[in-house]
Amino acid sequence: MFISDFDYDLPPELIARYPASDRRGSRLLAVGDDIADLGFAELPSLLRAGDLLVFNDTRVIKARLAARKETGGKAEILVERIENDRVALVHIRASKSPKPGSRLMIQGGAEATVVARDDDLFVLKFSVDLLPYLDAHGDVPLPPYLEREADETDVERYQTVYARDPGAVAAPTAGLHFDAAMLDETLAAGTRHVHVTLHVGAGTFQSLREEHIEENRLHSERVEVGQACVDAVEETRAAGGRVIAVGTTSVRALECASAGGHLAAFNGETDLFILPGYEFRSVDAMITNFHLPQSSLLMLVAAFAGKDRILDAYRHAVREKYRFFSYGDAMFLTPESAA
Repeated sequence: MFISDFDYDLPPELIARYPASDRRGSRLLAVGDDIADLGFAELPSLLRAGDLLVFNDTRVIKARLAARKETGGKAEILVERIENDRVALVHIRASKSPKPGSRLMIQGGAEATVVARDDDLFVLKFSVDLLPYLDAHGDVPLPPYLEREADETDVERYQTVYARDPGAVAAPTAGLHFDAAMLDETLAAGTRHVHVTLHVGAGTFQSLREEHIEENRLHSERVEVGQACVDAVEETRAAGGRVIAVGTTSVRALECASAGGHLAAFNGETDLFILPGYEFRSVDAMITNFHLPQSSLLMLVAAFAGKDRILDAYRHAVREKYRFFSYGDAMFLTPESAA
């Protein structure tokens, strides 16, 4: 397979650069045997009593920092992963890459020392505890395709209402459509809720470099799937209900934890790359946003719902002027045989 097989034409004006006026104000494209144009507020009508919704409870950190090198040159730090209280794996954008041992001055009187290089990432040791420092001085790490600086609205809206475990540098965007009332309405429809954690890295926005898909590798991300989730999935399946993943990150978490052939509690790393031909073990339906052309996430949803069906649905969404990407509209996907 080639990454060019997963391309589609998207007019730039369909990229949602700001969130909808309210979380549930987005549209919802339901893709089963047929395609239905709905509002996200209609999601409960697609659910069945006994279904299980699986949410990713990661919390986006304010991972973007302005910095200055010892030579006076400007730099920008994007935290990819916090390793411990004062050490992080980061991206650094500067006219010239800093060398190990060099220092970066950052706002608030803090500084960071370059410990090592890790491929295209850097290991930095900070002079302050990182999480509270980022909360006070960092900026929301908006996706690059939004082509704007973060504002106060993004502090709230680029975060799910159920986020609780800090560590992501990109939001699990399918969850952005849920407000507290929508969570209650899905429970009233007879569903159960459970959480997994996958700390989304900045690699989610990086283009695949090799034209042959199988030659590409994804950045590793941290995942935790607890025993409570495993039990809920097993109980749901045994009772004939569906496991509905809210977002591709929840899909990857569940499928990573199912790598041994069945779902089991898991706490570790995953670089799972889901491509067409993959056999899903723990997911029966999916809520997701629209993804970038030629991206690994578009390949994941194509593996789940069928490449031709997905590309047809995307073309329909373009014709109907849906809003795309992180702040855009949503899809409800079921496999063709289960629609």
